[in-house]
Amino acid sequence: MADIKYYDVILKPVLTEKSMNAMAEKKYTFLVHPEATKAQVKEAVEKMFEGAKVAKVNTLNQDGKTKRRGMTYGKTAKTKKAIVQLTAESADIELFEGL
Repeated sequence: MADIKYYDVILKPVLTEKSMNAMAEKKYTFLVHPEATKAQVKEAVEKMFEGAKVAKVNTLNQDGKTKRRGMTYGKTAKTKKAIVQLTAESADIELFEGL
């Protein structure tokens, strides 16, 4: 496994209706590097967002979808999502403010 730095762990936020509703409970969803661990995700969130204190991290791996183009079958890339729960006294992540 390659050495992953904290700024390479979080790829982008997931902005769906379900993830936006979870923000009321201080749960934020990110697409993360497929080889990132929960500890690496926690470190990345706390270093990248000032005042954020992580209570727990849930991760899920998603296999690629099967796609067809003509008679050829293939798969899209695998992804990994992380749902980060912040503590009650933690500051909100300002990336999501105003959405």
